[in-house]
Amino acid sequence: MRFTTKLFNTNTLILLTASSLFAQTTPTTTKSTTPHSTTAHHSSTSSTALPKNIPPVKGLTHIAYSLKYIDYEVGKGELATPEKMYTVNYIGWLRSNGTEFDSSFPDKDHPQRKAITFPVGFHRVIPGFDTAFEGMRVGGRRRVFIPYQLAYGDQGRPPLIPPKADLVFDIELLSISDMPKPPTPTAEPARPPQPARPGTPATPGAPGNPTSPSMPATPNMPSATTAPSPSAAPAATNPTHPQ
Repeated sequence: MRFTTKLFNTNTLILLTASSLFAQTTPTTTKSTTPHSTTAHHSSTSSTALPKNIPPVKGLTHIAYSLKYIDYEVGKGELATPEKMYTVNYIGWLRSNGTEFDSSFPDKDHPQRKAITFPVGFHRVIPGFDTAFEGMRVGGRRRVFIPYQLAYGDQGRPPLIPPKADLVFDIELLSISDMPKPPTPTAEPARPPQPARPGTPATPGAPGNPTSPSMPATPNMPSATTAPSPSAAPAATNPTHPQ
């Protein structure tokens, strides 16, 4: 799928995690659900008015947590599951005025752009993008409305993304793969034993002064019993670009 709006740079802008992103907004719903369920609404071009330069889509509108999304093409492939590697195409707009700020689709000005691959659930992308694929299948296409609290927060990401900017993404799930396995540590080869050095010959004692016998070794005092140290918590992973 191609989008005809003008593309800007920063192919991997969405892969930066903003600070203070986890405050929730209260979505407008027609049915109350449990916090981890989604509610199907009606089929429409969009339940919220958008700037004219964001093309309309038709599909079933849902709300998950504080994210609203429209599935306009249901995939038939593998179901999206957490802690996997996702390969996706995307395009992002500012919800306020329809300015396109990022895309993975190449064009004549940005031929190097391509689909991105990132680990889901490890905070390598903004929170709204990290959870935007829940319930999708490979081959599916979805429009996601991300509030600023789950995007770039109060500060935004100037100059492209202003403070408190709500975002709109069209996403396409291309493939799912397992997380790469960590490398197996290589054992250090054993060193050959070093030959013992010849001992220094003992000096004979002076006549009439026999050598004093060695003092018996002082027994080791039992060490105090201590509780085992708790396992160290894993170090936090700083969000980085996967590419």
